[in-house]
Amino acid sequence: MKKIPAFYLFVLLFGITVTAQEKKEQEKDTLKTLKEVIINTNKYRYKREKSTTVSKMPLNNIENPQVYNTVTSELMKEQVVTNFSDALKNATGITRLWESTGRGGDGAEYFSMRGFSVQPTMINGLPGINNGSIDPANVDNIEVIKGPSGTLFGSSLISYGGLINIVTKKPYSRFGGEISYNAGSYGMDRLTADVNIPLNTDVSVRINTAYQKENSFQDAGFGKSFFFAPSLSYKVSDKLSFLINTEFTNRNSSNAPMLFLNRNSALSFDSMELFEKNYNKSFTSNELSISNPTYNLQAQMFYKISDQWTSQTVLSRSNSKTNGYYSYLFDASNGNDFTRFISKRNGETLATDIQQNFIGDFKIGNLRNRLVAGVDYYKSNIINGSTGWVGNGIVSLIDGSDTGDLTQAGVDNLLVDSFDGNSTAEVEVISAYASDVLNVTDKLSAMISLRVDHFKSKTATEENSQAAVSPKFGLVYMLIKDKVSVFSNYMNGFVNVTPREVSEVDGSNTRMESFDPEQANQYEFGLKTNLYKDIISASISYYNIDVKNRLMTDPNNINNAIQGGEVNSKGVEISFTANPMKGFNVIAGFSNNKSEVTKDNPGDGYLGLRPEEAGPETLVNFWANYTLTSGKLKGFGLGFGGNHASEYKTLNRANIGTFALPSYTILNSALSYSNDKFNLALKLNNILNEKYYSGWSTVTPQRLRSVTAGLTYKF
Repeated sequence: MKKIPAFYLFVLLFGITVTAQEKKEQEKDTLKTLKEVIINTNKYRYKREKSTTVSKMPLNNIENPQVYNTVTSELMKEQVVTNFSDALKNATGITRLWESTGRGGDGAEYFSMRGFSVQPTMINGLPGINNGSIDPANVDNIEVIKGPSGTLFGSSLISYGGLINIVTKKPYSRFGGEISYNAGSYGMDRLTADVNIPLNTDVSVRINTAYQKENSFQDAGFGKSFFFAPSLSYKVSDKLSFLINTEFTNRNSSNAPMLFLNRNSALSFDSMELFEKNYNKSFTSNELSISNPTYNLQAQMFYKISDQWTSQTVLSRSNSKTNGYYSYLFDASNGNDFTRFISKRNGETLATDIQQNFIGDFKIGNLRNRLVAGVDYYKSNIINGSTGWVGNGIVSLIDGSDTGDLTQAGVDNLLVDSFDGNSTAEVEVISAYASDVLNVTDKLSAMISLRVDHFKSKTATEENSQAAVSPKFGLVYMLIKDKVSVFSNYMNGFVNVTPREVSEVDGSNTRMESFDPEQANQYEFGLKTNLYKDIISASISYYNIDVKNRLMTDPNNINNAIQGGEVNSKGVEISFTANPMKGFNVIAGFSNNKSEVTKDNPGDGYLGLRPEEAGPETLVNFWANYTLTSGKLKGFGLGFGGNHASEYKTLNRANIGTFALPSYTILNSALSYSNDKFNLALKLNNILNEKYYSGWSTVTPQRLRSVTAGLTYKF
């Protein structure tokens, strides 16, 4: 990692040199520049009105029967966002449960949306595997797509609550870019560059890169990362074009403290007192770090068959590795002590996705049809060569003592002879799908979609194959054409359940049992607006999600699992973006979710209670920014906002007890100055220095007050 800054400076200096050489070329490209700059004018800073990935076809938000929120790169710049989690605080109804653990298979951050856990696994609508933290340097916008979306996105990488899709920056036809440096609290240094180079009229290259290091707000802990994302667009002819996007990430960090409440014994804590007392303790050392090198490649070919039809052929490859130490603390059920367990994780996740889509916009008679039909092949391999878990000391919350050995040499000695052996889990999915948006009239449209999925999984001890069918229906009626619409949808999601080992009550007749896929069905209705020349965009909706066929423990045999579990999740979401006057932008959201396990084995303790993955019941987000557009203070801006979350039951089981994390309100502000060449920004996060927590049967302190200052040079 020590050699990275030198290479980084070389990339930046190269970009500056090319800037001078290309100055004359920029002047010749005035018309194209104007067209591209238009999309970034003031009124579009907090939204993208059209998406090509949410429905796998170009569709305006107001004519889409599905709800989604967009977090734009312009908003992230205003807020001086340096990590992915902070960006998502601008989306309605989503909150983080777990920070990245870095472990193989599922090491990325976990969020909760509409009552279900979800990870950021999609890039440009395609699989993008990551076992670590995502760098926002290459993000044009983030689409938070709501509800079970199995019809268009399958089941392997998304959630019943929805999915998180990253739309990356794309090359464009003029020379330009920017170089930024941010410095902040806890030793944070971040250097980024965004350079776009048109090689000729048909080929453009864009490079986004970032280097960041920072320490934890606690007594130990750090993160250091390097990110490099070159992309290329090539227009071969008026009909044929290619788009290639690649991302390389190398991150090394210590994992955040994970204090697990005991899930097997009666709860022994009844307040936050001891956790607050140890708020600044990490219970780790910087010697015990974990690395997550990640590589993503996406190659897309577009061929214009006719004025009505386009072919899209896609190849996506992901490789995410895990190598290092991961530890967690487990409640000893005495109201004080936690046992530390540690393992050296060594794994790799490989994923390949191939898609062929045909996208049409045509008429049958007088009825307009917008259709996507495609096939999808997805394959993933999770390779694990980690050690087992060993105890490494007792941590006391009362007196702060720690009997563990937090040196790398000491941990390596503990892990001798604990190697679990190598294992591989393989998943292969072949799918076919079609979705049609039919304009019955110029105000009424209907969406009809269907997916057929064939799933096959394989490990060293078992194989399993399943098939699932996933429908989706939607209606949109324009009360005022292109301005106000009412919508409803029926959407399906599913999970292919891997076989489980079961046996008789006495332990005899051990065998692998196969199960049918779980199913989730949502109905939703609401209203969307895009008023006053796009100045105000809003949506309000009510949704109801029923999950059926979930696995649960057999009430008559603890060694057996049966299907039949059910969960209900319902709620209201309100999203709002506005540009009420020149230079003034607002984004806000409110959500309230009611989730309940409605059918389960009573002995498991979940029946009638809110699932622990559901997160806080109520979430609020708000941000407003005003930038002066004239006068002597032209370019000065002020932003203010924050987030609120209600009390959250991180552990919630009838047979163990309930432990709630307190509600919180976090306020942030920003001060900025911008002109044609420079941008200066100062961001203050958690103004009131409030202590707050996240968790999922865990208790994890979140960052206290911090300050970040940024300088950007634009060319």
